[in-house]
Amino acid sequence: MNCRCDCPGTVCSAKSACPPGQHCRCSVFVVDPYDRGMKILILGATGFIGSAILQRLAADGHRITGLGRDPGKARLKWPAAAWLKADLAKLSADAWRPLIEDQDIIVNCAGALQDGLADDLAATQEKAMLSLYEAARALGGRRIVQISARTDGAAGSLPFLATKRRADKALAASGLPFVILRPALVIGRNAHGGTALLRSLASFPGLLPLIHGESPVETVSLRDVAAAVSLAIDGTIPAGSDLDLAAEQTLTLSDLVQQHRSWLGLPAVRVVELPAPLARPVAWAADLAGRLGWRSPLRSTAMTVMSEGVRSSRPRPGGLAFADATQTLAAHPSGVQDLWFARLYLLKPAIILTLSLFWLLSGLIPLLDVSAAAAHFPPAMPATLALSTTVATCILDILLGSAVLVRPHARKAMLGMILTSLAYLAGGTILEPQLWLDPLGVLVKVLPSIALTLVALAILDER
Repeated sequence: MNCRCDCPGTVCSAKSACPPGQHCRCSVFVVDPYDRGMKILILGATGFIGSAILQRLAADGHRITGLGRDPGKARLKWPAAAWLKADLAKLSADAWRPLIEDQDIIVNCAGALQDGLADDLAATQEKAMLSLYEAARALGGRRIVQISARTDGAAGSLPFLATKRRADKALAASGLPFVILRPALVIGRNAHGGTALLRSLASFPGLLPLIHGESPVETVSLRDVAAAVSLAIDGTIPAGSDLDLAAEQTLTLSDLVQQHRSWLGLPAVRVVELPAPLARPVAWAADLAGRLGWRSPLRSTAMTVMSEGVRSSRPRPGGLAFADATQTLAAHPSGVQDLWFARLYLLKPAIILTLSLFWLLSGLIPLLDVSAAAAHFPPAMPATLALSTTVATCILDILLGSAVLVRPHARKAMLGMILTSLAYLAGGTILEPQLWLDPLGVLVKVLPSIALTLVALAILDER
């Protein structure tokens, strides 16, 4: 693998040093067919876009390393790549150097929509990138392919786009060879974020309630995003490029959702255009969920972006024909599992909230009259023990009902709910077996609660 360098009259390999007293910065890459491929580090390699880029570059013959918080899990799903464990929010320039010193190119697909329990935009999208550029310069330069977004417009001042804009400007001014790619709304076979929301809205029964339904939306297929990165890697897209990735077709949000509805095999229905102010309580609830670690695509940042639509303003890369939304969906026919996903995506928040309320109320209501609740224990049990056991189980229920709302604790809370439910069933069967015949179904009702918890566990993962 060779690169033409800025050293006058010099062509050097990506690993060799410049002549004494000169500094090399690779700007045009020429692929050697006998080379085993470049070493490429992908940030955000487990994400919706990053995983597709990983697969494309691996198929191109490059040697891929992914960076993530859980490399063990990633390695099981994408064994073709090597994996490094790191938290972008905590990487200084010194911490970056050993991660990139053996890499030829860094592809940055990392990012988040909004600050929350699991995301710090300033740390991951700006500070970490500035440290990366510093480390790359100290090592003599590395080409950086950055997946960004349109950073102006109504949402331009929000942290999501403001941090990306500052990182993009710093990259352009860094002296490093770079390519910045700005995809429109990305549509792929899999779904995450905005794509998942489109599918879930399309599955809405009977009608389509939409806010900003007339906003214009440009799309790009996930496959074309990965192809553009491949062109940036092999030098077809030259260093210094800052390009939009979007098909020529522009649809309204309403038309795009209807297309997804048809793709799911559902008949067209009437669109009900909701007034824009209704977005505020929805966004407020989604923002609150974000503070608890849930990455809802309905947060205020997404609502602000969609208020004016998704449009491109920069040149598009040559040599690449972009598939529009119609072509992208037609190339990947849906299956029944896609319809299940779409419907469950809408139901997931309701399932989590139902579980939380069930356990919170089951813990709080007995505390209104602890003595009456403790009376269910056998007369042979000392009153103080019965009372303390009642209070302890109430506290346990409240803790489980609260913990399931916090995304990092949700899985453990659900497992705790199942184990606690089984313990309650066993204890109730031993102490008061007649409760199985109670007309109100005191014990019988625990069984659907366990089933709902199993459903929640099954759909908990987001990527």
